[in-house]
Amino acid sequence: MAKRVAVILSGCGVYDGTEIHEASAVLVHLSRAGGKVQMFAPDADQMHVVNHCEGKPTGEKRNILQESARIARGEVTDLAKLDVSAFDAAIIPGGFGVAKNLSDWAVKNKNCTIQPHLEKLIKDFHKAGKPLGMCCISPVLAAKLLPGCELTVGQDKECEKWPYAQTAEAMKDMGCKHVNKDVDEAHVDVKNKLVTTCAFMCNAPFHKVFDGIGIMVQETLKLA
Repeated sequence: MAKRVAVILSGCGVYDGTEIHEASAVLVHLSRAGGKVQMFAPDADQMHVVNHCEGKPTGEKRNILQESARIARGEVTDLAKLDVSAFDAAIIPGGFGVAKNLSDWAVKNKNCTIQPHLEKLIKDFHKAGKPLGMCCISPVLAAKLLPGCELTVGQDKECEKWPYAQTAEAMKDMGCKHVNKDVDEAHVDVKNKLVTTCAFMCNAPFHKVFDGIGIMVQETLKLA
């Protein structure tokens, strides 16, 4: 029987929304595995809009749900309508939208808060024993809401290949067990049914990011 998977988006574009290549990789791997996918996003304004040519904020306002529809080819539902009982698993791709629109990690780091609907959903999926898959920066959501969980955001020693390694140290400071993994690997926390992979937390070729996300998707589906 096909697994029913909720994919939670945070906009469209790495600097202010969902990382498009990560979302695409998740969708391709779910499609190949025969998953039945429904996409969701909050119906709210983004924290800000970033000019992706310059990497600088503009004065625009954009809606997270409407921007997510660009990735979902129009088929996206308000996150407030996500019914946990209708799904076997949930997957959250990365991108700065996770840290800006699904939470305020980008501003408050370890002291962040999570978007209220998403906080309840993550806790409800966990309570129901349904797996969660997260990649790139999205494991910070689990770090905040699932105390003591095991996860990966890649490596914990900063270098050219791993420019965001300080995030791993923040995970440890929050009481999580960070497990060093390469970009084409994923970590499975069996106890918490949490599967994570680093994706673009690593300066890696696109195909390796794609492969690592594939492992994350496969392992999430195995737990469903």
